[in-house]
Amino acid sequence: MKAVICTKYGPPEVLILTQVEKPVPKDNEILVAIKATAVNSGDVRVRALAVEGFLKIVMRFVLGFTKPRKPILGTVFSGIVAQVGSKVQNFSAGDEVYGITGFRFGTYAEYIAVAEKSVITHKPANATFEEAAAILFGGQTAIYFLQKAKIAERVNPSVLIYGATGAVGTAAVQLAKYYHARVTAVCSSNGQDLANKLGADKVILYDKEDLSQIPEKFDIFFDAVGKAPQKQALNMLNKGGSYQTVGGLDVADDKIEQLQLLRTLFEQGSYQATIDRVFTLDEIVEAHRYVDTGRKKGNVVVKIP
Repeated sequence: MKAVICTKYGPPEVLILTQVEKPVPKDNEILVAIKATAVNSGDVRVRALAVEGFLKIVMRFVLGFTKPRKPILGTVFSGIVAQVGSKVQNFSAGDEVYGITGFRFGTYAEYIAVAEKSVITHKPANATFEEAAAILFGGQTAIYFLQKAKIAERVNPSVLIYGATGAVGTAAVQLAKYYHARVTAVCSSNGQDLANKLGADKVILYDKEDLSQIPEKFDIFFDAVGKAPQKQALNMLNKGGSYQTVGGLDVADDKIEQLQLLRTLFEQGSYQATIDRVFTLDEIVEAHRYVDTGRKKGNVVVKIP
């Protein structure tokens, strides 16, 4: 099968499309023919080992010292079940599924074998494979941090989302609205229309406005890109407010319940996939180059014919 191998840490060119052996599912595993995956900020961070200070040492221990121990990167997928192991009970060949592999990676490939009890479930019935892949990374990350901020326990909370037009930010705007929040989206002028389309009640343009001069206070300040000044964020919280950021050491847990919630919301029309560009697996280097620019809006999807 075709797969993309990360030969070492570095620029997008370290990714090489090659032929590898097709996996054979174990008794408790599902073999999925992947139809779409995505390139997100986490993918490019791993590929380039783009972390600072002691975190670089930690990441080498976790991922591999000179190159990833698991050379096929990619953490999200949607596709069709091609084969199931003898002990699999909840999936059958032909099922349309989507899932997250986390640090097991492996989705930049035509096939992947995953355990039945891993983070995989049936994809939204009304979603294309590209849409299903697009809602995963940002959606589950946003769910994790908003739930950590106890958004469901707050009555009509005021939520500021910093970096509201990235993969996590676009998800967070929509999910915060699901929890009946009043949402203030912070983005550049180029993202204003998208933030409004997603349902933000107010949009602050960081290239035209000084966030420190905003008088409002918020129940939740969610930094969806990890770039907001922490001191400033804390000063913008109401008493009992919660500051959350993707820029710290906290990594979102992957849970099947997150995927089930995203599926329900998508099928109800309460959540939409935000796709900036679509590449093919042959264009994985170009896809990573584009994500590296930091200019993407929402998600970059990779189709696998």
